[in-house]
Amino acid sequence: VRLVESGGGMVQPGGSLRLSCATSGFIFSNYDMIWGRQAPGKDPEWVSGIYNNGARTYYTDSVKGRFTMSRDNAKNTLYLEMNSLKPEDTALYFCKARPVRNGLEYWGQGTQVTVSS
Repeated sequence: VRLVESGGGMVQPGGSLRLSCATSGFIFSNYDMIWGRQAPGKDPEWVSGIYNNGARTYYTDSVKGRFTMSRDNAKNTLYLEMNSLKPEDTALYFCKARPVRNGLEYWGQGTQVTVSS
């Protein structure tokens, strides 16, 4: 099982980034997916989630209207489009796979996002 995040980097406030999470080794369409993040010195927090079939997405209040989560089940890949980035969005962003039915959860290693002028 592999979950590999990419697309992070350093961007100025107001900028944009698109994160990807490429997965393999499990049936992607059988898993709800979550983006989480962990800022230095803080606990991890969930950012957004999407149903296994893409029918619904949900976001934490601090990113609503700025972040858009999507998935391509044909490519086994998850995305997070991040716009109007703020310094407080600085964190290690990771993806998580949660089975629709009982089973193991899987995590990626994360990609660093730094928002700074």
